[in-house]
Amino acid sequence: MTEKRLNRIKEVVNNRQKFLTVVIENVHDPHNVSAIFRTADSVGIDKIYLIYNEEKFPKISVVSSASAKKWIDVEKFDNVNECFEKLKQLKYSIISTHINESGKNYSLYDFDLTKKSAIVFGNEHRGVSDEVKNLSDKNMLIPMKGMVQSLNVSVSAAVCLYEALRQREEKGLYIKSAYSKLELNEKLNYYIKKATK
Repeated sequence: MTEKRLNRIKEVVNNRQKFLTVVIENVHDPHNVSAIFRTADSVGIDKIYLIYNEEKFPKISVVSSASAKKWIDVEKFDNVNECFEKLKQLKYSIISTHINESGKNYSLYDFDLTKKSAIVFGNEHRGVSDEVKNLSDKNMLIPMKGMVQSLNVSVSAAVCLYEALRQREEKGLYIKSAYSKLELNEKLNYYIKKATK
């Protein structure tokens, strides 16, 4: 491995965000899933949670994902409850992206995404399930000023995650890692092994 490649891996590892994650629920288009993985990797997310109980998880080609999936750990669930229980054990605030027809709607910009945050993105046509809506801590809306009321799911993920990046950068969370030195060293060795496969 070249020194340049090793330094790049070290930089990526140091930028990984321990307490920011994404939950993908039944997103069926492989291009959308790939785009979400690429965005997640680009903002420093190293683990994504998948809930697939109505759709099959789409096959993602190495080309379409630009190998982002290689660098992100995945935990799969076949029901919402188990996934959310795990996230709540880890003290995440679970934020689902949907319009609340009968209650308060919160703007993306109302959230402090420097805290432990798990953002849920749902199916392209149905959105997040009723179970996700009921079990989430809050809902999140991306402010929109045009006639359309929704964005493509991968675009929504990009908008939300880059707001998280902005907030976290402002707070210095890319300079001082939430991972311990031991965890960073383990992650570095893990990434080096991945890079040489």
